[in-house]
Amino acid sequence: MDLKVGEVRLDPNTTKNADGRLFVIGPLRTLRELLEQQWVEHEALKKRGVICPWVFHRNGKRIKIIKHCWDTACKLAGCPGRIPHDLRRAAIRAMVRAGISEHTAMMMSGHKTASVFRRYAIVSTQDLIEAAAKLAAAIGQ
Repeated sequence: MDLKVGEVRLDPNTTKNADGRLFVIGPLRTLRELLEQQWVEHEALKKRGVICPWVFHRNGKRIKIIKHCWDTACKLAGCPGRIPHDLRRAAIRAMVRAGISEHTAMMMSGHKTASVFRRYAIVSTQDLIEAAAKLAAAIGQ
């Protein structure tokens, strides 16, 4: 993680598909603030002699199971029953709606194939309403 440059690098063999990748934080203020908070915690652990290679951890120890914390967070956010992949799906939909090319979005999300990527790019009723409005504008109606 290089917050000065605004990048998070995932090394090869540390991701689900074993490919490394680069995620540029850019102007994503909320993400930057979260990562900066984690860096402060990382530095505090280091001062106590604890070397922690993970951005997110519990007192310097690797987090292996998140189910209880995840369920609590979803309940507090008013959306119980969500699963972590719901966030991936939401991120991909946001990228598609923002006009990010499929290829670039796949690089950001770590998808290797377009077919799997498209499974996450779910079309909503609102997407269809917006498409109909664009079509009507394009044909002058």
